[in-house]
Amino acid sequence: MDFVIPYICVAAAAFITTFACVPLAKRIAILVDAVDYPSKRRINKKPIPRLGGLAVFAGLIVAFIVQLLGTWYLGWPPVLIPHPSMAINYPLLGVSFLLIVITGAMDDIIQLSPKAKLAGQVLAALCAVMSGVAIHAIVDPFEGDYIQFGWIAYPITVLYLVAYTNIINLIDRLDGLAAGISAIASVSMFSFAVLAGRVDAAALAIALAGSCLAFLRYNFHPASIFLGDSGSLLLGFALGTISLLNVSRTAALTSLIIPLIVAGVPIIDTLSAIVRRTRAHVSIGQADKGHIHHRLIEEGYDQRQAVLLIYLWCILLSIGAATINQVGIEARIVIFLVLLACSAAFAMRLHLFEPVLRHHYNPKTHKDEIVTPDDPAFAQEEQAQRQHRRELHEKHREQIDHALHRTARRGGDRKDQ
Repeated sequence: MDFVIPYICVAAAAFITTFACVPLAKRIAILVDAVDYPSKRRINKKPIPRLGGLAVFAGLIVAFIVQLLGTWYLGWPPVLIPHPSMAINYPLLGVSFLLIVITGAMDDIIQLSPKAKLAGQVLAALCAVMSGVAIHAIVDPFEGDYIQFGWIAYPITVLYLVAYTNIINLIDRLDGLAAGISAIASVSMFSFAVLAGRVDAAALAIALAGSCLAFLRYNFHPASIFLGDSGSLLLGFALGTISLLNVSRTAALTSLIIPLIVAGVPIIDTLSAIVRRTRAHVSIGQADKGHIHHRLIEEGYDQRQAVLLIYLWCILLSIGAATINQVGIEARIVIFLVLLACSAAFAMRLHLFEPVLRHHYNPKTHKDEIVTPDDPAFAQEEQAQRQHRRELHEKHREQIDHALHRTARRGGDRKDQ
């Protein structure tokens, strides 16, 4: 029971600090005009300050200080102890967190270009990798041998961290959604870290959970402050880092899959966005209203109900991930396939992969325009694409029939000979 007390204190420190700092973050956001004003792309009906990530970051800092003081003066077990196979430079890892918060805060205040925003994320990820957070090999699940990555381990880890950072950033579109999903994911990762004996990952995960839960007091619908990119980037980066700290330098494939299952909902949301925009032949970076929360609201759910349904989906995936962590290889495969099938069915039910943007040539302006389902031209373009697919299908069928006919004729000719 004694080992639980430090984690409770760390979570409480993060919770109290974040709770106390949110009003200050609001004032700073208003002072620098980091405010989300109502628009067609936004759901909020009134101006709401962002920069909530500053309060979350403050919670993590104070939680870290409390952990250090407890280790020095109260005899708590030290947490800055990496796995024997990993040499972690924790100060440099802390710098990477600072860089991601600065990147997000700058975007909240002055609206960075996509390239500048990505550059900040890559720089933070590079610092994390330089600190020692990298997977250099995985265990081949079939042969039992090691698959060594060599130098490519570093760009792979950078890509992993940047991707994890952005999946949380992209789903941060409803009150309480990103903070709630991150709280659920961090609690799940905390349990995995405790079972695996990864004390550094466990401490960071429980601190993150405390900060997210405190922020939800202000962020759940109706929100009085948003995370902003300073918060959503931080949450994604922190979860990605925790997932890497949870494994050793040489990781089992299951250890890498589990954090992806825990983050399954934002991953599906991001993947479906890429698919539907590709199908519509528009830029992957083009914003649309085809995300999970948009679809749920179209189904008639209000903001609270939509968010709670997504929470439930995340909890079910987390329970599945926890179960996978405790069973044999055959059961792991079955559970994973069940989770995948259920998530795919839910995604199809919400039409997540169906395009909500179309190209349309406007004969009046003589320009190619992007239209939405609200525009009558959208239905015309959908009909045209369906007709095009039917024509292609008929063409392919004729080609197959012709090839079969030629094959049959050649067979008959051989028999005659």
